Amino acid sequence: MRMNTIATLLFMAGIASPALATDGYFAHGYGMKAKGMGGASTAMAIDAFGGANNPASMVWTGDRFDVGLDLFSPRRSAERSGAAAPGAGYAGINGSADSGSKLFFVPEFGYNKMLGWDMSAGVTVYGNGGMNTDYPGGQIPGNTACGGFSPTATPTSTYNLLCGNGNLGVNLEQLVVAPTFAMKVNKDHSFGASVLLAYQKFKAEGLDGFWQYTQYGPPGTAANWANNNNLTNRGHDSSFGYGLRLGWMGKVSDTVTLGATYTTKTKMGKFDRYKDLFPAQGYFDMPASLNLGIAIKTTPKLTLAADFQRIDYSGIRSIANPSTNTGNSTAATGFITGSLGCDSCRGFGWGSVSVFKLGAEYQYNPKLLLRAGYNHTDNPIQGRDVTFNIVAPGVVKDHVTLGFTYDLSKDSELTMAYMHAFRNSVEAPSLFTTWLGAAGGTEKITMYQNSLGIAYSRKLK
Repeated sequence: MRMNTIATLLFMAGIASPALATDGYFAHGYGMKAKGMGGASTAMAIDAFGGANNPASMVWTGDRFDVGLDLFSPRRSAERSGAAAPGAGYAGINGSADSGSKLFFVPEFGYNKMLGWDMSAGVTVYGNGGMNTDYPGGQIPGNTACGGFSPTATPTSTYNLLCGNGNLGVNLEQLVVAPTFAMKVNKDHSFGASVLLAYQKFKAEGLDGFWQYTQYGPPGTAANWANNNNLTNRGHDSSFGYGLRLGWMGKVSDTVTLGATYTTKTKMGKFDRYKDLFPAQGYFDMPASLNLGIAIKTTPKLTLAADFQRIDYSGIRSIANPSTNTGNSTAATGFITGSLGCDSCRGFGWGSVSVFKLGAEYQYNPKLLLRAGYNHTDNPIQGRDVTFNIVAPGVVKDHVTLGFTYDLSKDSELTMAYMHAFRNSVEAPSLFTTWLGAAGGTEKITMYQNSLGIAYSRKLK
């Protein structure tokens, strides 16, 4: 494969705008074949996405490249009800909104080259995302307690669901380029390693209602806000980082293959423009994870696969710190200056999740391979943290998938995959009850998803 073609495909993958929020903010699978099997892929050597799934698999896949595009459609909504008015002449801060940004194109790319019979080198390019929302503002009228939150409030202001001005939302995109080396240690077992070269970008809008909880909070002024705002509406900020994924794959019998991977925490630079939002002054690392998998060829035509995955969101303070942390605050409630941005300050409260993936692959005829799968993940968000996660409602738990691969020729194939993530919600009392000293009502965040993808693959020998 010519190097300029590889560079072009890497560029195509690099312009991805992931909006994934399936297994937390990890995709339910990487590579269109894995996506058709519920993400079960740790013990499967089926394409050049080993850099994302299992580096040890690449030495079994031969010379090939895979390039695809997923059309991803998440539907997010948030509402608050039952909030009482804090006094005469005021209204409660009730409201609801649906997030915009409902359609995303997510490219994928993988390439592998055999170095003799027992070694391979390749690259996988993939993305993570999911903390992506875009709610319109104006749900809450001006005659509410929201007027005491924003540093730029006016008598005619209306507010978004978090008492800020204008549109409300965040966008997190993570791109990983994974150069991969794999080696067979004998005819049945292999080991592999991928260096994870990561890039991420983030922006937030409409969070100025949290201004008083940063280190520059009350008695804040509009001028102080303008000079020291590292909380919201600063445009995109970006950072780079690195990590490592190690993998093993073993054929323990003629019909059973096992696989295992461990991915280190990916250390990322910090978001300076948002150092007053995230704990640890803007650092946002990618979590470590562990994968175990089995694939069983039950008949010459049918293969069943299962994966267990553990994603350590709780090891990343920027997303794991509970939203109830007091940080550097001195008051008992902590909802005052200094409760955002520090190491022990408020975060989104995401917990680590366990993911179970089941997949089936059936050779319907010599040209057509059918797939189906199921993926179940824990919900990383507790009711305690529902308020903060209005902007990051990664709450879906159950996914079903379908897919197929059709041979176009002896060297090329077309793959498609469909995924539906069922609607799920988290509902709990609002943190505004503490902030306002009056009933803040109950909040509910909801999400469901659909995706449809297509990929082209070519064997190079």
